[in-house]
Amino acid sequence: MNVAILQQKIDTIIASKNTKETKLQAICDFLENQISYYDWVGFYFKNGDKRELKLAQFTGEPTEHTIIPFGKGICGQVAVSNQNFVVQDVSEQENYISCGWKVKSEIVIPIFVNGENIGQIDIDSHSVSPFTKDDEVLLEYVCEKVANLF
Repeated sequence: MNVAILQQKIDTIIASKNTKETKLQAICDFLENQISYYDWVGFYFKNGDKRELKLAQFTGEPTEHTIIPFGKGICGQVAVSNQNFVVQDVSEQENYISCGWKVKSEIVIPIFVNGENIGQIDIDSHSVSPFTKDDEVLLEYVCEKVANLF
């Protein structure tokens, strides 16, 4: 993975004249297409004043998890902890919401605007233990750039 080249493409997407929603979809599509073990890429955002996340743009198989309560699953835990969460093997997580039998690992990185966690990027992989520090670096960069859209 060449993080610098991927970051440049993210910058190009963010700088485009497209709507926020189109940019978010383009980021999902780009990451899923460029990184072989990114099998589902999506954004969840805080659902108004409710203590839940709502699915926004994504690419990959449709999910029934369009609303996730804070604290539930990996995404819900990140909404509470405000910390990156890398799960190399979802079978070892007690508080995991299964998105399908193919999902073996997950990485979730929060998005902050003015110090508030407004959402996150969620990546599912069909491989066990695919994520490295480069994934965290890239996805933190994506989240910083996405924050500027709000």
